[in-house]
Amino acid sequence: MTHSKTMAEVLKLEATSLMRAAALLENNHHKDADKLTKLFEQLRSTGSAIIFCGVGKSGIIAQKCAATFTSLGLPSYFLHPTEALHGDLGRVGKNDAIVLLSKSGTTEEILKLMPFLQVPRTHRIALVGQVPSPVSEFCDIVFDCSVEKEACINNQAPTTSSTLAIAMGDAMAVLFEKYIGLSKEGFAANHPGGILGKSLRMKVKDLIILERDCPILTESQTLQDAILAMTKFPVGGCAVVEKGEFKGILVEGDIRRTFTRDNQGLQTKVENIMNRTPTSIHPEQLAYEALELMESKTRSIQVLPVLDGKKFLGFIRLHDLLKEGFSLKG
Repeated sequence: MTHSKTMAEVLKLEATSLMRAAALLENNHHKDADKLTKLFEQLRSTGSAIIFCGVGKSGIIAQKCAATFTSLGLPSYFLHPTEALHGDLGRVGKNDAIVLLSKSGTTEEILKLMPFLQVPRTHRIALVGQVPSPVSEFCDIVFDCSVEKEACINNQAPTTSSTLAIAMGDAMAVLFEKYIGLSKEGFAANHPGGILGKSLRMKVKDLIILERDCPILTESQTLQDAILAMTKFPVGGCAVVEKGEFKGILVEGDIRRTFTRDNQGLQTKVENIMNRTPTSIHPEQLAYEALELMESKTRSIQVLPVLDGKKFLGFIRLHDLLKEGFSLKG
């Protein structure tokens, strides 16, 4: 078997296990999904948390699941069963829910913890690879994460089972997301530093190069004046303003083209080479909209004038948007 075929077989086996689990969920565990939705409602009404508990690889998956729920706005954290018996049990509220992850359904550390968990039975959820099992019998909501075989060549290392467990956690999280009707804006509120947060929250005014730091000319000034102004304020463009009213823009490409066709050279009037109808943007628009304007044209725009009506406020540059991590890709 080739190396690539070995890897492909792992993916096929794990994909098959996911499809099998999906069928089980639709046919045998749809009532558990309904119970879970009602539990979400109770948790939100009481401001309670959903706790994920496991050891080993299941513990790592539990941490990921907790992080996902937290990002969606439901308080969540990871509880190690051993640490819980040594004081961390005090973190568990009477209205909280707990998700117990166990491939065997007989994880010793979890079995030792179960008698001391004071959460109601209706708030206990099992993600287990064995149904029935002591862990599943302890819980009211049970999701079958059993697999026929691990992808590991010795059928030992958690591979297929860990993939399925993390996917089931994702399924729970998406159900919560759908239940609360979480919008992109709502998700972004919990991710202000991520690119999604930026794309939905950061505005043009947050990245603007203000008027005082931009080259500004009148129509009657010359190309020589433009070069001097743009050398002093190298932002990639020069605004043309008359009596406080924006008239147009001059960019470096305009200067190069002028030298190739105009005999007057440096004495060419700005009014003869300026762009009177440039694409512009308002300061309250999203920075992501500026990126769309700049990159959706047939040729890339490097700098946009920022206007409030006819008043020139400054420039926003493609360079600064890319520096912030904005991209139209993906």
